[in-house]
Amino acid sequence: MADFFRDYVNFTITKSGQKDACVERRFPTDITVACLKGKLELITGGSASTMKIELYTKDDEFIGTCDNDEALLGYYVTNDGKMRLHVVDAFLQRKEFEDLSKVEKFELSLEEYSKRPGTVKSFLERNKLGKYSPEEMKQREEKKRKEEDANEIAAKAIKVGERCEVRVPGQPVRRATVMFIGKVHFQQGLWTGIKYDEPLGKNDGTVDGKRYFECSPKYGGFVKPIHVTVGDFPEETLDTDDEI
Repeated sequence: MADFFRDYVNFTITKSGQKDACVERRFPTDITVACLKGKLELITGGSASTMKIELYTKDDEFIGTCDNDEALLGYYVTNDGKMRLHVVDAFLQRKEFEDLSKVEKFELSLEEYSKRPGTVKSFLERNKLGKYSPEEMKQREEKKRKEEDANEIAAKAIKVGERCEVRVPGQPVRRATVMFIGKVHFQQGLWTGIKYDEPLGKNDGTVDGKRYFECSPKYGGFVKPIHVTVGDFPEETLDTDDEI
């Protein structure tokens, strides 16, 4: 096991009936399994509501299944940096059976699940990985504390109305105007409300019916203060001097 907690893990992704056909993707470890399934819909063409995710080590040793949609991906992965993720999906295997309303749901209590062999939980417990590793959990908490401290420091240097550049890892640099700074109801910690110069956002300053600032649809977004750099960033316009 590595001596640090990874923000991202590289996966080789395979799916039902096409184990030999695979793609490489990199996912953050702080997303939920439900969020991961949503991303896998776009990659595999399957359905998040019917897919099952199997995890394998980089040496193709079966670890178990991710069967808790609310759990963070980081609880399931190992720290060696690369794994294989296999999607088993009835939607892919039998698309003609699209009406799942009559299918009896199989529910398993936490106590029953804990007793089952071959689950991700039993693998993690046996190998003291993820949330069952006191050392790793301590590292997670320390990393989270440092991020919160950095966010608070960054937020103090930002004022509403200032121009800025947003630099979120893995995304293009975007110019914007600061519209809000503070705590929000949908996430912990401090967040910066942003009005982008172009329709590259996710909302209009409203989340779950609660408005934090005003802007046009798709021009608004929320990012952590550490990803916001304020300064002289005028709105970019096309230079038309060379063409009439």
